[in-house]
Amino acid sequence: MVNIKELNPDSSPQAAFGARLRSAREARSWKQDELAAQVGYSGRHISAVETGRKPPTLRFSRALDVIFGFTGTADSFERAWGEIRNGSLLEGFPEYLGQEARAAEIRLFDVGVIPGLLQTPEYASAIEAGHVKRGTLTPEQASERVEFLAERQTALVRRTSPIVIVVLDESCIRRLIGGADVMERQLARLIEFADQPDTTLQLAPYAIGERRPFNRLVNLLTLPDRSVMSYVESETNGQLDREITSVLPLVRAYHQLQAEALSQAESVAVIEQVRKGTP
Repeated sequence: MVNIKELNPDSSPQAAFGARLRSAREARSWKQDELAAQVGYSGRHISAVETGRKPPTLRFSRALDVIFGFTGTADSFERAWGEIRNGSLLEGFPEYLGQEARAAEIRLFDVGVIPGLLQTPEYASAIEAGHVKRGTLTPEQASERVEFLAERQTALVRRTSPIVIVVLDESCIRRLIGGADVMERQLARLIEFADQPDTTLQLAPYAIGERRPFNRLVNLLTLPDRSVMSYVESETNGQLDREITSVLPLVRAYHQLQAEALSQAESVAVIEQVRKGTP
């Protein structure tokens, strides 16, 4: 007799996905191998997803929706996959993304890495490959993160584009990620970004030393109603803040940072030098 693992859909979004998959399959009296043949996966893969031993991917979820007729519905497996994906993001980040997609003005600062909105696919892939090598992501999850970043960037292409202001610590352009060719294309992307009509790009050079007010990522969003919110991250969590008493000091510090940073023309010149490999 085959032992069927009991599922607890309340334990996590991933467990809920697995329980829904088993329920939908059994409602049609399909064995795991029969469903697997229709979606192009193995029966072992179906079993692993149902029991929560393997997370579903976007491609797998969309294939299930086609087979079960859930595409574009509130019950779609793709929507359930999105809940799992958001559950793996830092606290506050999914909500931040929703606000970013409608912001009238976006101000970014980062240290050591180019912000996601300005990353090329190759640069983003190199970062995610590092997570795979460390065992914190599967290759499929890394690929989906890169696809998701592309969707995030596309969301900013609107009839009225937001104003995007970016200040990068000099380490962002000096830190080699993905090799020389990847960095060359990434630096070229920064120069293209600076040339757009609704953008500003500045470098905070090493020389400003202790006058740099931030030591980690800081994002500031101005919404259409002119309200401002901040988003900051540590290694383990993110925080979206709407309280004016805590947001205003960050806005003030950002203005001070811009005053210390190089002008856009000077910043582009430095990026060009780094891109060409000149000191």
